Amino acid sequence: MVLVDSGLVEEATAHPCGRTFLSALIQLVPCRPSVAPFSTLSPNGLCCAAIKRLGQPCLCALSKGPPISGVDRALSLQLPGKCSANFPPCN
Repeated sequence: MVLVDSGLVEEATAHPCGRTFLSALIQLVPCRPSVAPFSTLSPNGLCCAAIKRLGQPCLCALSKGPPISGVDRALSLQLPGKCSANFPPCN
């Protein structure tokens, strides 16, 4: 049973997006002040680390997902550039 459980944990954490929209969103909590509507705050180091760890596919999935209360999608799509992540734009 322990071997099976450890395999499931590896599968769930093998990709930084995790298994759900919510798990990817939780990883971006440090970015919240920078993506609040009308925010002029630059992303902090923790936010930029989270952006780089998640990668472009996860960020695009989040940007195309359901609306997130208190998050300006236009500001969130600017985070990779502000964090020098150099991701291609989401389609």
